[in-house]
Amino acid sequence: MKRMASMVLLALGLTGVLLADSTLSINGAGATFPYPMYSKWFDEYHKKNPNLQINYQSIGSGGGIKQVTEGTVDFGASDGPMNDEQLKAFQGKHGGSGILHFPTVLGAVVPTYNIRKVTSSLKFTPEALAGIYLGKITNWNDPAITGPNKGISLPAADIVVVHRADGSGTTYCWTDYLSKISEEWKSKIGKGTSVNWPVNQLGGKGNEGVMGVVKQTPNSIGYVELIYAIQNNTPFGDVRNSSGEFVKASLAGVSAAAAGAANNMPDDFRVSITDAPGKTAYPISTFTWLLIPEKISDAAKRDAIKGFLHWMMTDGQNYAEGLAYAKLPPPVVAKETKAIAKIQ
Repeated sequence: MKRMASMVLLALGLTGVLLADSTLSINGAGATFPYPMYSKWFDEYHKKNPNLQINYQSIGSGGGIKQVTEGTVDFGASDGPMNDEQLKAFQGKHGGSGILHFPTVLGAVVPTYNIRKVTSSLKFTPEALAGIYLGKITNWNDPAITGPNKGISLPAADIVVVHRADGSGTTYCWTDYLSKISEEWKSKIGKGTSVNWPVNQLGGKGNEGVMGVVKQTPNSIGYVELIYAIQNNTPFGDVRNSSGEFVKASLAGVSAAAAGAANNMPDDFRVSITDAPGKTAYPISTFTWLLIPEKISDAAKRDAIKGFLHWMMTDGQNYAEGLAYAKLPPPVVAKETKAIAKIQ
């Protein structure tokens, strides 16, 4: 009897080993901007598919592009689409096969600040934001800031400017916007996941890092994804859009910014929606993308990734608004659904 029990326990133990061995792990890395969303998605999808574990490192868009190009992860993530040079670099390392961009959700980048005794929402013009980050507007009581904020007492204190220290899609969105509204910014700094910042600025790693520096530094201003400002209960400013309206970042404002692009989405999904037209459009809005190789030799991983993409575009979208992201527009979902077939 004892021998029979031992054999049963052994069999159960072997079954456990086999079940453990059948767990499939998929590894990704990249943008911090959508990390709260991705963390929620991967957790929920694991509950539905317990034998699939999707691991994600929130290291910044630049790191995500680098790792997926080098083949050290199964997918990357970025808030700025890969440029032509990066796409060629990927093809060069992967026998000519390319990489696909899949928009996942939309979000907003907001100017957040820490000014003593100022808890109300400031209004920022495009000229003020460009001037602050160019180092030309250096005091909180500069007329470019006080003008739209009558009734708010702003100090004669130096502005401490904070930016991302790592390669970042949030930076891409921010500098893409500044390049559109400021010729000086466009010619001197330009847009990218990393840029040569003007001197005398502080850096923070990840959205979390920038938020931390702003919270700890009096009279500072930084840019972060909307959910990080909300979660940290820090004030963030309204931004004047291309129609001349001051708009506070919201799901409706982000969706309005995406409206035009949704019906004219390019086949590769690489599109910018900063400084979009429309009275209600929030001007510093962006899609965020998963970067999926066209060719995935591991059939199990390929099928698992395609399955997740289908779920993400349908049931997964229902989690977006609870984390302050806007859902994908239906025309984009329809186009993406067809694009999944390109993964071979």
